[in-house]
Amino acid sequence: MPASPASPAAAALTARAQQVSSEIVTDILTLVRHETSSYDLPGLAAGLDLLREVAVQRLGRPDHEQRHPGGECGDTLTLTYTGTGTGHVALVGHYDTVWPTGTLAGWEQPEASDDGRAKLSGPGIFDMKTGLAQGIWALKLARESGAPVPTVTFLFNGDEEIGSLSSRPVIEEVAQKADVTLVLEPTAHGAVKTARKGSGIFRVTATGVEAHAGLAPQDGASAITALSEFVVAAAAVAAPDKGTTINTGLIKGGSATNVVAGQATAGLDIRVASEAEQIRVDDELDAIKVSDPRVRIEIEHAWNRPPMTLNAASAPLLGLAREVAREQGRDDLPDASVGGASDANFVAALGLPVLCGMGAVGDGAHARGEFIHPDTVPAQTALVAGLLGRLAEPLRS
Repeated sequence: MPASPASPAAAALTARAQQVSSEIVTDILTLVRHETSSYDLPGLAAGLDLLREVAVQRLGRPDHEQRHPGGECGDTLTLTYTGTGTGHVALVGHYDTVWPTGTLAGWEQPEASDDGRAKLSGPGIFDMKTGLAQGIWALKLARESGAPVPTVTFLFNGDEEIGSLSSRPVIEEVAQKADVTLVLEPTAHGAVKTARKGSGIFRVTATGVEAHAGLAPQDGASAITALSEFVVAAAAVAAPDKGTTINTGLIKGGSATNVVAGQATAGLDIRVASEAEQIRVDDELDAIKVSDPRVRIEIEHAWNRPPMTLNAASAPLLGLAREVAREQGRDDLPDASVGGASDANFVAALGLPVLCGMGAVGDGAHARGEFIHPDTVPAQTALVAGLLGRLAEPLRS
């Protein structure tokens, strides 16, 4: 559908977003320059302090805030700003990244795209610190427009990349109190994300029999050999045609090169598009046998996020987002199904309205050289700001 001319109010909002684009990018780079690896608790704590500082600088002190201790994970922070309308929107985003602390020092900026578009790169800039800054500025611009705005609760969690192990209950509680949830994860090349795979983080432990590798190898039962057999068999359980993938991303074991390994462990990342595939994968992994019966294989089945689909509650929200995009003179807003999981999966599983992928336009999540197109920052910020304005009153189906 061709883009319609922007309405005066929408045009003013997008023009204002363009005016402050450099300030939004400054905030993005401020967040990126402080590294927040999921496994660096001091770095996460300081990064969350910095994120709160940016929010307070742009929006003032929140009417309510709470820092939820994460234990072995990064803390979760909720900031609530009371609106002038009766609606309530949750803006959710994670501040942790997959990049180990120290990665920034060797990071190089990419060249422009083949079409000449500029890129900005940095660890976590695409996934998802740009979305965090854009979300803060979206509320700022919505307030400045003079139109009614909903109450907004920001939720910033520091453990999404490792499964939202401590923040999930907080996410679900916040989502249940809000009318709708917008997750500020990056877009799929400009499309919002309405379907995501479910994910599992499985741990497999092989327990064998230790022995001297030279004097009595026959007395040993290698946990490493058995685990290797298991990993190969597990890979065969994948069914890409059904959307099921299995990746062994971590493996360790043994105690010395001259000792038949007594123990070995593997960490598996599993993605599925349906509950039926969850059941099949569970059953087929449990049925795997290794050649040496002396080795015991134990599997911790840990399904982390349920599959996400465009539920009945979210369909009207998608329609409203498309209306806002058209009002702002944009082409019809596309939606996409993607393989990655996010905190939106938890919200969708509760049957609540949620849209994901409201953040950055770029590419390269979890890849060195991940980037954003800075020229898209104003439009993406204006889209969320415009949607907040339309959600000043609760969304009706």
